[in-house]
Amino acid sequence: MAATSVVEAPSDKVEETPEETGIQSFLVTFIIRRFNPEIDDEPRWVDYDVELYSTDRVLDALHKIKWEVDGSLTFRRSCAHGICGSDAMRINARNRLACKTLIKDLDISQPIYVEAIKGLPLEKDLVVDMEPFFAAYRDVKPFLVANSTPEPGKERIQSIADRAIFDDTTKCILCAACTSSCPVFWTDGQYFGPAAIVNAHRFIFDSRDDAGDVRLDILNDKEGVWRCRTTFNCTEACPRGIEVTKAIADVKQAILRH
Repeated sequence: MAATSVVEAPSDKVEETPEETGIQSFLVTFIIRRFNPEIDDEPRWVDYDVELYSTDRVLDALHKIKWEVDGSLTFRRSCAHGICGSDAMRINARNRLACKTLIKDLDISQPIYVEAIKGLPLEKDLVVDMEPFFAAYRDVKPFLVANSTPEPGKERIQSIADRAIFDDTTKCILCAACTSSCPVFWTDGQYFGPAAIVNAHRFIFDSRDDAGDVRLDILNDKEGVWRCRTTFNCTEACPRGIEVTKAIADVKQAILRH
């Protein structure tokens, strides 16, 4: 008998708004550190009162301010789902992604402070120049270097155990939250920073890669892994839950063994 498919009739149900469901809204005060290089000599703090729901995110609040209150507010964002890493910023003095920070997880009885991440040149409002960050990332050769050639039509085989060794560091989304939370990076612009070391780790411990020694030599530099002071700021800041400090320690041990 021929297979049949069932098509549901269109639903007449209209999605209810938060007001109709009785969800309470709150007036939340945001104090945002603004900076326009065309008119400001120094950054300044500006207050905004925004009506939000507990399920809203800080990114929703920034959208509301930009779209309804002050269109000059400048910030980065793209996917809005914690994957692109574009909207990393300091929220209440902690590095977070605005799209992953829920209003209900903040103390809205107090103003919410928002500013650009530290340690990178401020361009405007919440936007920083990411080029120094990506320069360090490029310096560690964040790509597979394989001298061997797999058999025709075959992939480079890797065991589950070998893959698990560097699984954690494959999660990096290059948001710079870890690097810009590091006190050493704030004071020493030459330090590679946690994110670059995490991405080096991902290939140093990849059994298919043949350039691990090169990366270890790069990170054995005076601005490499030995500048880390193990404060765990980077691990706490990572929105992907990567054990950044452990990855740095792994690289240090690999250098000593090397």
